[in-house]
Amino acid sequence: MEWVPTVFIVFKASVLCIGMFYAIKWHYDRAKKEKGAGKQRAVLRTSAIVALVFVLLVVGLVVLTFSLGTKLGLDLTF
Repeated sequence: MEWVPTVFIVFKASVLCIGMFYAIKWHYDRAKKEKGAGKQRAVLRTSAIVALVFVLLVVGLVVLTFSLGTKLGLDLTF
C-alpha cells in the first residue's frame, strides 16, 4: 500500500507533462503556420514563463507543507 501514492504521483506528473508538451507544440505549430517567427518566439517565451511559474509554485507549496508539518510536530523524515 505504500507504493500507491508514488505511482499515482508519477502518473499524474507524466500526464500533465505530456499534456503541456502537446499544448505548447500545438500553439507553436499554429503560430508558425499563421504568423511567422515573431509569434513563435512569443509562444515559446510565454510557455517558458508559465513553466517557470509552475515550478516556483510547486517548490513554494512543498516548503509551505514541510514548514506547516514541522510546526504541527509531524515527523517528516524518510
